[in-house]
Order: sequence, then C-alpha cells, then structure tokens
Amino acid sequence: MSVEVERKFLFDSDTLKAIEDIGDCVGQKQFHDKYFDTPDFKLTLRDVWLRRRKQSWELKCPIDPVNGAVEPGREKSLCTQYKEITNLPEIYQRVKEVIKDTCENCDADITPSDEDDSWLNTLKLCCFAEFTTTRRSFTLKGEDGVKIDLDQADFGYHVGEIEVLVPEGGDIQSAQEKIRHTAQRLGLNEERRVEGKMTVYLKRYRPEQYAILLSAHVL
Repeated sequence: MSVEVERKFLFDSDTLKAIEDIGDCVGQKQFHDKYFDTPDFKLTLRDVWLRRRKQSWELKCPIDPVNGAVEPGREKSLCTQYKEITNLPEIYQRVKEVIKDTCENCDADITPSDEDDSWLNTLKLCCFAEFTTTRRSFTLKGEDGVKIDLDQADFGYHVGEIEVLVPEGGDIQSAQEKIRHTAQRLGLNEERRVEGKMTVYLKRYRPEQYAILLSAHVL
C-alpha cells in the first residue's frame, strides 16, 4: 500500500513548454474509469473512491490524520493525500467496513475476483461516473520520485497533476516539499486547490451528489 500525494494544476502551452524543459516524456496512454458507490453515497461521503480502471480495481481513501503529516498553511489546501489500495480482497474488506452500518449483506461469505463482479450487487454498489482519459506522463530531471501527468478527459476537461508516491509510514512532508519545488519550477501560482476530473464531472453530470459532497466538505 502506498500514499499518493499530489497537486493538481491547470496548464497551457507555456506550462507544457516548461514541463518539456525540465522533464522527459515517458509515454502516453488512454484508460477508461468507472466509479462505484451506494445509492446514498456512503463511500464518497467518507471521501472513499472505488474505481475500476480497465480490469483492475483501486480504492483511494484518506490517510490517518494521526499518522499522516500535513504541512501547515498554503500547501495543505493545494495538495491531496490518499492511501491507494489495489489488492481486491483488501478493497472488499475496506468497503464493507465503511458501509457496514447500512449493509444487509456484509456478512456474506464472498471471495471477490476480477472476473466476477457479483460482489458489487451484494454490497449494493452501482456505477455513478464513467469517463475516458488520455494521459501524457513526464519524469523530472534531477528530481527522483516526482511524476507529472497531463490529463484530457473525454468530457472536455484537462488538468495536470504533480504526484509523489510515498510508502505507507513514509515521509509525506518531504513529498509535499518536492511538489512545492516542482510547482515553483513550472511557474505555477494557484492560490486555491484546482478541481480534479471527478469534481468537474460531478458538477456537470451528477449535481445532486456534487451538492451533497460539497455541503459535507468532501469536495
């Protein structure tokens, strides 16, 4: 399990030139994402995001505020930090823990697999968002562990991400400093957190869920 520390940013041709000056393009790919939740948003109200990308499952959930250091001040609002779990049996157990208070079938003896999606029905999970992203990825010269992704979603939104992966229990403040330094090198000057693809998708296509998550201070 790792912790994903990232900062999103808006980009234009000048930003792209700056990225190409300090980094190397390591490829372009396209992927299709489907996100799942209960009808009453039990997962996303806890800032837990269950995603299927191609044939693989991923769960993003907030880090423990006791163990996860957060840099004070401005960087707290610009960076996000999530545990990233990719082991399906562990994902299944984590999801059950979140929804157990309202789940009638959480005691069912099921072994989930990538080939069998029946566990979604058992936990009453349904798809609430689906879109395709084209991504260009860069690594930075002289800055180990920092990756930059430039994403173009098929619903007309593009956004960049500066990302550092930290092993669980690792130094999150160091990752935040690397991100801050990279943002400076790129000339980024956002004063507020830039909206990610999911936030924009919900605002456009799932306004009820967006309003609920906004009022709960998840978004």
